[in-house]
Amino acid sequence: MIRVAIEGLMSFLLVAGGAFALVGAIGLVRLPDFLMRLHAPTKATTLGVGGVLLASLLYFLGSGRPVVHELLVTLFLFVTAPVSALMLARAALKLGLPSRAEPPDEPSQKENRA
Repeated sequence: MIRVAIEGLMSFLLVAGGAFALVGAIGLVRLPDFLMRLHAPTKATTLGVGGVLLASLLYFLGSGRPVVHELLVTLFLFVTAPVSALMLARAALKLGLPSRAEPPDEPSQKENRA
C-alpha cells in the first residue's frame, strides 16, 4: 500500500516537474526581451528540475541506494541558478540592453520616511 502511494507521489513530481520545465521553455521562447527571458528559465525550470530530482530521490530511497548524488545535484542547482541569473542580469544592465518592461514608479518622499 505504501509502495503505491510513493509511486503516485513520484509520478506527480515527474509530471509537475515536466510541466514547470515546459512553462520555462515556452517563456524563454515567447518573452520579448533578454531580461524577461531570463526570468522564465531561472524560476520555472529550476522548479521543474527540482521536481524531477525529488522523484529520483524517492525512487532510489526505496531501492536502498544512497541518495547522496541527488542531494548534491539539488544543492548545486539551487545555489548556482540564482547566482548565474544575477550575473547575467547585471551584465545586461551594464551593457544597457533595452527592455520593454515598465520601470517601477519612484517612491514619494512620504513613503521614504515611513
